[in-house]
Amino acid sequence: MPDPVTPPRAMAATEPVPPVGGSGAAKVGRKDTSPVTTLRGAGVEVDGRRVGLLVLTVIGAAILVAALATAFAGYEKNSQVQALRTHGVGVEMTVTHCLGLMGGSGSNLVGYDCNGTYSFGGRRYRASIPGTADHAPGSSVRGVVDGNDPALFSTPTALGAERASPRVFVLPGALLVGALLIGGLVLLQRRRGTSAPGVLRRGQG
Repeated sequence: MPDPVTPPRAMAATEPVPPVGGSGAAKVGRKDTSPVTTLRGAGVEVDGRRVGLLVLTVIGAAILVAALATAFAGYEKNSQVQALRTHGVGVEMTVTHCLGLMGGSGSNLVGYDCNGTYSFGGRRYRASIPGTADHAPGSSVRGVVDGNDPALFSTPTALGAERASPRVFVLPGALLVGALLIGGLVLLQRRRGTSAPGVLRRGQG
């Protein structure tokens, strides 16, 4: 009689299961204390030399602008005086109004600012009367205008006190010298800074 067929037994899995997350056995219960990332504050460092050069540059530029402005004003004044003396033509101005000028704390009167109109070459002009004298509205004042530029008005008294002089360029010249000295100093310091060896600095956290 043949032997009964014995059903095969289920075989237990004997293949090793690889650990999750890399080679070797997984470690349980270990706490990772290493920081995920490190934050460092960037150090702020101010270069005092650069700031000083910038301030000097701004001051030098301002002085240069002031020198040019005062030189132009002096040139214009001399040109006007010369033009009135060379091409002056007498006119009659009619005073239109005067305003009182207050000085100090505003309690005392120091003079008047008067205006008027005059005609020249068929045109009518309006101008201020030089000086601080009081003139009654409607009264006449003798004036002098430039024949080539009738809008330029003065009085014989004010014109007699004015002279075209090179002294108007003394202040602009002094300002220009100061601006040039500052500019030379800035250039010298920049060259010294360029020729000096560079230093690499790292901000501290």
